Amino acid sequence: MFPPFPQEAARHYTQELISDIEDGLLYLKQISSIISSERQNAGIMLGSLVCAYKRDRVNCNSTDDNHNVDNNNFVEKVVLHAVSGIAKQLKITNQPDNVFKYSKKGITHIIVPSIASNQEVTQALLENDSAIHTLTEKINSLTKNSAEYEKLFRERKTLCDISLKKVFSLYNFTRFDGKQITLNSIISKHGNLLPPTGTGDCCAPKLLSYAFENNLQPLSMDEVFYGTNTKNKISGKSYDPCNERCGYILPEILGLNILYRDKDLVVINKQSGLLSVPGRGEDKIDSAEFRLKKLFPECPNQPAVHRLDMETSGLLILALNPAAHQKLNKQFEEGLVHKKYEAILQGILEKADGLSVPKNSSKNGIIKLKFRLDPENRPHQIYDQINGKEGITEYQIMNYQNYTTADGTLHKTTRITFIPHTGRTHQLRLVSADPHGFHCPIIGDTLYGNPIPNQRLLLHAKEITFFHPVSGKKMHFTSNPDF
Repeated sequence: MFPPFPQEAARHYTQELISDIEDGLLYLKQISSIISSERQNAGIMLGSLVCAYKRDRVNCNSTDDNHNVDNNNFVEKVVLHAVSGIAKQLKITNQPDNVFKYSKKGITHIIVPSIASNQEVTQALLENDSAIHTLTEKINSLTKNSAEYEKLFRERKTLCDISLKKVFSLYNFTRFDGKQITLNSIISKHGNLLPPTGTGDCCAPKLLSYAFENNLQPLSMDEVFYGTNTKNKISGKSYDPCNERCGYILPEILGLNILYRDKDLVVINKQSGLLSVPGRGEDKIDSAEFRLKKLFPECPNQPAVHRLDMETSGLLILALNPAAHQKLNKQFEEGLVHKKYEAILQGILEKADGLSVPKNSSKNGIIKLKFRLDPENRPHQIYDQINGKEGITEYQIMNYQNYTTADGTLHKTTRITFIPHTGRTHQLRLVSADPHGFHCPIIGDTLYGNPIPNQRLLLHAKEITFFHPVSGKKMHFTSNPDF
């Protein structure tokens, strides 16, 4: 996954960490008593997270250079360190095991422990361990793909999943907002699809969870491989957080799924149900903008350069400084930003009775529809040929398919790509649902369609193309929908 924070400052400390281990100032203590032969000399990931304490935690009058973190809201730099896995733990030489803090060149360094200890994980695995080993021995003695082999293989998988769920129940993380989130709740958001073994044991979730729990502001994070070179990793080289484990849980810890970030902008994959910008009232503060400011406090007060409806998921651009915001905003105004959406319509489009339904089996076309706000029913939009503003939408029918909604109902549906040439409010939803458009609403549309309990809106911003506000380089991002 894309590194959520700049790596450069933290890279200095991961390299220093390696030097401190090799110089004997720190050491890696073996925690696990059982080590497989192939893991005996295996390398390990080391991670460093440069943070700053919030101003209200320290003396604001300090002028020490070590407290200057180039941020008006935070002072006093602190560096967190972690190792991947639970088999080894970073320790300070000649210090008791319970000492995890040390000072170097006037900067505080903290060794972050594992979320779940090796002892806790071992205990959780113990109940089914013997049965799993017995099944493995039987499986290895059988002909692969035989009926008995398949039967025992399924039995072993069931036991392994039970054990894995017990292990995952040990993991609790602190989010960007200081609230707790369990790994089990993250798993439920992934449709109960279990992540790989070791999820939660990488450096990044340990470091970020500790930082958020202790009111620290992350500034820079880096992870480096240390040990014997492998086919995929070189000792001393930095690597991005892994997709399989970190990509599974970090978006929930950070509150945002960051697909790209540099000093000028961030591109996220916004989840359905999250506002793009804060609404009115305390209960509507939580939004993509609110969460971005938690992670990057120096960004503009209104960093979003465009919006997606709360129910719509997909690609959203936010600026990290006023100049970038102004230039990106201008691109939207001048029509230089190109977007594609994917949606699932309720019904077979060619058989719908809307006035703009494609005729003669045409799979694509352009709809021009005039509509405006209904002031008596905000934020609802209504068709108005006289006073409405024209919305222009290109469409491409992808396929027809059966889709089961959250209430268990099977629907005949149309999967479609929308390419909006204008950016009117609810443009795609109105084009789909209104009788002057397709009269075939997007599934899950509570404003213009047929509400279905617990069913999200099946509309996703899947592509966006624009020019970088500083370099002028053409930027293109894609994101497949999860429906």
